[in-house]
Amino acid sequence: MISIHLGMFEQQQQHAKSISEQVAQHLAAGGRIEHLKSPPDNPKPPRRSEKIDPETVLKRKPKGLTAADRKALRLMANSL
Repeated sequence: MISIHLGMFEQQQQHAKSISEQVAQHLAAGGRIEHLKSPPDNPKPPRRSEKIDPETVLKRKPKGLTAADRKALRLMANSL
């Protein structure tokens, strides 16, 4: 296990060296490095549309019967 991690470490070290060389070349050529503000971690979601499409409007479930309605229906069913 140690040998695998050591190989990964050496590989990353070579990658870091090549990046630092590229940065040095960029600075030697007159380039400059700017530290910019980082973007927000969780951007705000896009605004919801104000348009309501009548084809996709959800059909609401009708309200259930009240206790008084159930009692009246029971009385009507018993009278039959």
